[in-house]
Amino acid sequence: MATIRKHRDKYQVQIRRQGFPSVSRTFHKLADAKEWARLMETKADRQELAPSRKELASVSLGSVIDRYIAEVLPRKKGADIERIILRAFRRHRICRKSLAEINTTDFAEYRDERLKTISAKSLKRQLSPVSNMFEVARNEWGLPLPSNPLTTLSLKVRDNKRTRRLRDGELEALQSAAARTRNPLVMPCIVFALETAMRRGEILALRWQDIDLPRSALTIHESKNGYSRTIPLTTRAIAVLDEVRLLVDGGVRQQVFPMSPIALRLAWDRLTTRAGIDDLNFHDLRHEAISRFFELGLTTPEVASISGHRDMRMLFRYAHASQARLAEKLSQTR
Repeated sequence: MATIRKHRDKYQVQIRRQGFPSVSRTFHKLADAKEWARLMETKADRQELAPSRKELASVSLGSVIDRYIAEVLPRKKGADIERIILRAFRRHRICRKSLAEINTTDFAEYRDERLKTISAKSLKRQLSPVSNMFEVARNEWGLPLPSNPLTTLSLKVRDNKRTRRLRDGELEALQSAAARTRNPLVMPCIVFALETAMRRGEILALRWQDIDLPRSALTIHESKNGYSRTIPLTTRAIAVLDEVRLLVDGGVRQQVFPMSPIALRLAWDRLTTRAGIDDLNFHDLRHEAISRFFELGLTTPEVASISGHRDMRMLFRYAHASQARLAEKLSQTR
């Protein structure tokens, strides 16, 4: 808030704004004083004034992370994974610094240190919740941060999009290994992913009330892109649901596959290790399913209605035709 007072033959302007040090200036003309006051208030509204280092010095980066974990994460879909990422980051020495000290240079040093052990793509994924935390702190919590220090951090990520699909014998190897697993839901979850092209989070969020067996369909009320969609159920997908219903005695509002994301991830890692399969992620099953849809002759709009893609360029990134089938088709034309 601007205050203008006359002192002898001059006009003194003082700007006070919570979280910022007060600034003042003296003018000979009242019009000049008012114009400067409007300019400084506009800068304050845009958070362009220098922040109060005293206030930022009293808050550590670690304490901001703790607040973000407690207040923001419970409302997010990927809370379990982000909680693990942020707690691991919380243990790093950078979190002992105050907000007055922290800057992009500190994160550049952190980046260089982490890139010795993980890929740039993994680091970018891990820094994403940290960057969002700074935005929440600035825009919702009123912390007078001049900027998000991660906005200007250089992190070059190669576009190494995956084209991994199931190879011959791998599904059978997974089924054989699943016979010896302690979690009977893992293999049904895998088959269901192949039949529906659903994401891991969508599968785990599925409730019995979302399934309409008379119509052979299920509804995803909110997907990753924020839209709902209806997915047709194949005969095999319905058989999986019948199998799961015998394993899980749950009500209509309960999960079809009652597992946490971490539990499924650990079970998947153990299963692929036991099956002797390398470099296969659970998300690759979505690649496999979408590619199979195209190979069955479904049109692009039909596949998009199942997968939920609204950007055709992104859809084609998931669609990878079987090289063996392509070779067979090419040989038939000659």
